[in-house]
Amino acid sequence: MITVTNIKKTYNKGQVTALKDISFSADKGELFGLIGPDGAGKTTLFRILTTLLLPDQGEANVNNYDIQKDYQQIRNCVGYMPGRFSLYQDLTVEENLNFFATVFGTTIKENYDLIKDIYQQIEPFKDRRAGKLSGGMKQKLALSCALIHKPSVLFLDEPTTGVDVVSRKEFWAMLKKLKQEGITILVSTPYMDEANLCDRIALIQKGEILSIDKPAGIVKAFPGDLYAVRASSTHRLLQNVRNYPNTATCFAFGDALHVTFKTPGSEPTALLDHLHKKDHPDVAIEKISPTIEDCFIHLLKN
Repeated sequence: MITVTNIKKTYNKGQVTALKDISFSADKGELFGLIGPDGAGKTTLFRILTTLLLPDQGEANVNNYDIQKDYQQIRNCVGYMPGRFSLYQDLTVEENLNFFATVFGTTIKENYDLIKDIYQQIEPFKDRRAGKLSGGMKQKLALSCALIHKPSVLFLDEPTTGVDVVSRKEFWAMLKKLKQEGITILVSTPYMDEANLCDRIALIQKGEILSIDKPAGIVKAFPGDLYAVRASSTHRLLQNVRNYPNTATCFAFGDALHVTFKTPGSEPTALLDHLHKKDHPDVAIEKISPTIEDCFIHLLKN
């Protein structure tokens, strides 16, 4: 449903590269995630795939339509929810939804079954202006407007950024239901924990794709063993672990340090002895399973 081949995009007459030779594909009914921080190139890629921006080079097809030759057909068959709330703030919830349905030559009644589960949550506020809605409610309205014409492909650019945890969970539950309807969903997010909710993901940074796989496949590819190191004086612990000769990587994760070693073997025990000598009497080391964030950091280092 989505095929991207060697897409490149630069700004400021080539001085700033937003996308570098991007290639991937997403199948029909797949929930595909673009995972990366702000500035990684996610929004630029979405704008290209929704025909709002032309690439400098490369090709892309959405629903078997070429992004340059068939832009009108693509605009008719995709739904796009940009990262920034872009609905009409002075119109009510119902007026916004009616407007977008009319633009696509349909009605709320005709496709109500597709948005029913989402719209019912905001229907009690249908006469409220969109600008007066909470972040979670704006999110649901924007998704309803993106779906009202029954698109075959849905583009969601950082849809949960700035939204509370409960609304984030509700939103991803909605996406699972939409996926069951056969809609192909391309979603971008800076939240690494949301990666596990996708069928496949692409880790992206500075316009380059670092890895593409199922979340479990990316975690499985993490080389070597990973350890969590904890002690009461975290800042001093970080310095001492990073200065340890056989430390390969060391990053702070909450109340722990995630550590890998240059050579395997008895290093956890040797590090424990080293840290005891450095006056960390309460230090504890345990082997852990890597997360998507651990894998992302490892790929950045390499």
